[in-house]
Amino acid sequence: MTQSNTVTVHILDKEYCIACPQDERANLESAARYLDGKMREIRTSGKVIGADRVAVMAALNITHDLLHKQQRLDQDANSTRQQVRDLLDRVDHALTDDSSS
Repeated sequence: MTQSNTVTVHILDKEYCIACPQDERANLESAARYLDGKMREIRTSGKVIGADRVAVMAALNITHDLLHKQQRLDQDANSTRQQVRDLLDRVDHALTDDSSS
């Protein structure tokens, strides 16, 4: 692997070199900053001690947020589908009424 295909990120005062395609570099750096922020937030709270435990708690919090947002997106998509069905039914009804006149 060439040096140009790796990205160095800093998470909780440690440096990690990660293989990454050039077009995903910005996303990886953004994800690393987000993770670092979450881990620092948890460590600062003082309720969790040890980098491994901080990492697990950060992963659980991030996963919880992701699943919650996905659930909301699914609910919104279902609601939108229902609204479209209702509108199509109204259009069909209007067309039926119009053709029977």
